[in-house]
Amino acid sequence: MQFNSFAEFLNMGGYAFYVWLSYGISTGLIVYLIWASFNRHSTVLQQIVQRQKREQRMRQAAAINMQKQGLTQPELNEEMIAAAVAKTTNNSSNENKEV
Repeated sequence: MQFNSFAEFLNMGGYAFYVWLSYGISTGLIVYLIWASFNRHSTVLQQIVQRQKREQRMRQAAAINMQKQGLTQPELNEEMIAAAVAKTTNNSSNENKEV
């Protein structure tokens, strides 16, 4: 379909309201989807950083407790630290699911 003028193009053969409304809604939804995706991405990155910091604190606390108890075997320490971190991670993931 060819238009003789720009005004006819904007009028869309009498269907301008429906055509431009559909373009506007589609564009708005795409912009919202892009914005929501970036927003969720940054939220997930913040949660990952928080979880890593929490795990690091748990490892340090477990190491200090093991030193106080006189445990010096590296294998035992790593196993106990990994178990403590796993327990904390499972508890925090369960709390997130409940929310």
